[in-house]
Amino acid sequence: MQAEETSIEELQGQIRRLNSKAGQMKMDLHDLAEGLPTDYKQLMDVAAATYEIFRKLDELKQHLKQLENAK
Repeated sequence: MQAEETSIEELQGQIRRLNSKAGQMKMDLHDLAEGLPTDYKQLMDVAAATYEIFRKLDELKQHLKQLENAK
C-alpha cells in the first residue's frame, strides 16, 4: 500500500512539472505562430516537441487515474 501511495505522489509531481513545461511550450508555439512567416522553419520542431510533451502528460494522467482507481 505504501509503495502505491509513493507512486501516486511521484506521478503527481511529474505531472505538475510536465504541466509547467507544457504551458511554456504552448506559449512558445503560440508566439511562433503569431510571428509567421518569420521563423517558419522552426515550426515543425516546436510543434513536434509540444505534441510530445502533451502526449506524455496525457499518458501520465491516465496512469495516475488507473492507480487511484485501483486503491
